[in-house]
Amino acid sequence: MTAAPPAVPGLAGGGADQREAGAVRVGAGAAGRAPAPAADPRAAAHELVAAMAARPAGSVSPSVYETARVVSDAPWLAGHVERLRYLLAAQRPDGAWGAPGGYALVPTASAVEALLRSRRWPGPDAAEVARAATRGLAALRDRLLVADEPVPDTPGVDLILPELLDRIAALLADGGESGPSAALPLPPGMTRRRCAAVGALLAAGRPVPEKLWHAFEALAVDARAGAAVRPVCGAVGASPAATAAWLDDRADPDVDRAALDYLIRAAGAQDGPVPCTTPITVFERAWVLASLVRVGAARDVPEQLLTELAAAIGPTGAATSPGLPTDADTTSVALYALARLGRPVAPDSLREYDTGAHFCTWRGEDGSSVTTNAHVLEALGWHGRHARSPEHAAAAQRVAGWLLDGQLPDGSWTDRWHASAYYATASVAVSLAGYAPAVARRAVDRAVDWVLASQRADGSWGRWGGTAEETAYALHVLLGTGRSDRPGVDVAVRRAVGFLDEDPGTDTPLWHDKDLYHPVLIVRAAVVAARQLVRTAGYPAR
Repeated sequence: MTAAPPAVPGLAGGGADQREAGAVRVGAGAAGRAPAPAADPRAAAHELVAAMAARPAGSVSPSVYETARVVSDAPWLAGHVERLRYLLAAQRPDGAWGAPGGYALVPTASAVEALLRSRRWPGPDAAEVARAATRGLAALRDRLLVADEPVPDTPGVDLILPELLDRIAALLADGGESGPSAALPLPPGMTRRRCAAVGALLAAGRPVPEKLWHAFEALAVDARAGAAVRPVCGAVGASPAATAAWLDDRADPDVDRAALDYLIRAAGAQDGPVPCTTPITVFERAWVLASLVRVGAARDVPEQLLTELAAAIGPTGAATSPGLPTDADTTSVALYALARLGRPVAPDSLREYDTGAHFCTWRGEDGSSVTTNAHVLEALGWHGRHARSPEHAAAAQRVAGWLLDGQLPDGSWTDRWHASAYYATASVAVSLAGYAPAVARRAVDRAVDWVLASQRADGSWGRWGGTAEETAYALHVLLGTGRSDRPGVDVAVRRAVGFLDEDPGTDTPLWHDKDLYHPVLIVRAAVVAARQLVRTAGYPAR
């Protein structure tokens, strides 16, 4: 589209009828946050379960990347001005968007492209938009695209960045800037190999693999029009950006009312900005319940939640959201939570992901995930132990060996689904301590030593700064692995509790999607579970 069509009738204004409590707007103040959890971890766990039931779509922070794609591809959608204002407010003082380092590449490129394209549409002050685009472009050219550091392994990055950079160059040329100054290089080490492979796939008329639907907006415009992609439950790839691109290619925003309604709900939940993946019903319920039941904090879980979670596990497992492929991570966490809550489901679906050495997250995965395998270890380990299944017990021990081989020299683990090593280390150390204690003792001790050595002066832990989330994961390593009597643990725990008691509850996006995001209730469950561990270990309540 070259100009913004009128707002879709009946959608202007973003009123209460458009809103769905499916996401929490980070930074929106008290009115935009879920209530603070109760001091008693068990009472807080009860509140979390109630919050999940009340917001079945799940609670996710807004995404700069995704919001900018909706700005660019769906300017006709109500809330357009609010989305532009969100992008302007989210820009960092240095001109970039998003987290430090390479994590800023995708959100910054997305925001710059959207702001440059917005020169054609009415909205906030045009000069302000132009200044923000210029500052963002300078951040890309002068720092982000030339930095000699690996590009984070976020989903679809090798499709998203080349396409966005091409669109930015075309917009600059369209605005009168041409030649070398308009060209933007790929980051060091990135190629167009995957873009070419996907382009050849589309040119041959072959179907787009389901895992690429989530990044449908990153396909070249002239190629995606012929892609055989259709919404599932109204959404393309469970993504507002992908859905907006799919609708925009069809010119008439009423071409698919279900897709339009999905976008309205996604934008209305946060008064304009949109999250990355939504809904996250199965993902959120599995992770929250697993976190709580692992430490004995789950109680009064409604039967309907358990029934719906069990029903989400099919012959090839469960998917994070409709329209995404099933995966071993979501499947194994759901299996573990259900088993611990008295509703075990046979883990036969996990065979789909067994590579012989480890378990892939989804079939055809490039790379591997230690946290997926840590969760598989818990699911298979429980069934091997309690269902007396030699097959599952043997597979669990094989996975444990693979995880041990992946431990880094400093004692930590890192993973492709989270920016922080504390999440990966907690996931692996707790699973090894629970289901492979005989072979993993030394590895778990090393993980504890790494956690103790990396605590910050204020009692917190964190990659870029201390966060409640990462501090909770550190406590899971110290107290959830049976290592509370090791030297230094007592002092570290007391300092961590002091930090958590003073923490204002800042929501820091650390989870990998197309850019970083914050799954609100999942993170809160990790903190509640850590507090339960502290209480069980005999430390005084706050």
